[in-house]
Amino acid sequence: MTETGIHYLDARGPEGLRVYAIGDVHGRHDLLAAMHRRIESELEYSSSSDWRVIHLGDYVDRGPDSKSVIDFLIEARERDPRNVMLAGNHDIGFLDFLDRPDPDGLFMRYGGVQTAASYGVKLSTGSSWFGRPDEVLAHGHAALVEAVPQAHIDFLKSLSFSAAFGDFFFCHAGVRPGIPLESQSPQDLIWIRDAFHDHPGLYPKVIVHGHTPVPEAEVMANRVNVDTLAWQSGTLSALAINGGDKRILAVQGKAF
Repeated sequence: MTETGIHYLDARGPEGLRVYAIGDVHGRHDLLAAMHRRIESELEYSSSSDWRVIHLGDYVDRGPDSKSVIDFLIEARERDPRNVMLAGNHDIGFLDFLDRPDPDGLFMRYGGVQTAASYGVKLSTGSSWFGRPDEVLAHGHAALVEAVPQAHIDFLKSLSFSAAFGDFFFCHAGVRPGIPLESQSPQDLIWIRDAFHDHPGLYPKVIVHGHTPVPEAEVMANRVNVDTLAWQSGTLSALAINGGDKRILAVQGKAF
C-alpha cells in the first residue's frame, strides 16, 4: 500500500455532492453552532445538488456544554439525516462510564467532570462528608445516570465508526496501515495514533480524522487532521470538499 493509493492533491469528492467534515467538538456547543451556520450559508450561497456534514466524534468531555452539543446533534440528524455523526473515543468512554463508574477510566481522567456538570451533576473521586471516595463516585454516578436522557444514550450507541465518500475515508482517529479500510477495527478507528501518523505511504482513500490536536488543520499527502483543540483554543476546524476543490474552514470563539 505504498504508492497504490490516492494522494490528497488528486482526491475528489463524489460528483454533485458537497462534503464537510467537522473536527473534535468536546463540549463547545457555541463553536459547533457557528460552524453549522457557516456551512448553511455556503450551501445557500452556492447550492449543490446534495451534501453531507460529517462529524468526526468526541462531542463530550473537557468543554463546558456537552449536553447541548448532543441535543444539537440529535436535532440536526432528525431534521436531515445528511448530518452524519461518527463515534469518538470520548463518546464511547461516556457510555462506558454510565455502564460502570471507573475512577481511573477515560471519562474521569479526561474531562468527564465537565460533561457531568453540563447535566447538572457534580462528580468527584475525593472524600466528602457523606462517604469514602468510592461512595462519593457511586453517588455522583447514580445522579448522572438519572440526569442523562435516554435519547442521549441511544444517540451515542447509534454512532457509526467510519464513512466514505468519493476518494475520502472519514473516522475519528485514523486507520491501521496494511488493513483494508472496510476491515478496520472500531478500536483503531477511535484510538490509533503513532502507527497511523507515522505511515509514509498512501492509503486507498485520503483519511480525514481528528483525535490528535494540532495548532491548525494538518493537510498531508495521505491524511487530513481537523482536530484543532476547539475546547481550549476556541478554533473549530472542518474540511470542505466539492469535487476536486478542498478547503479548510475554521470558526473562532473564546479560548480557555
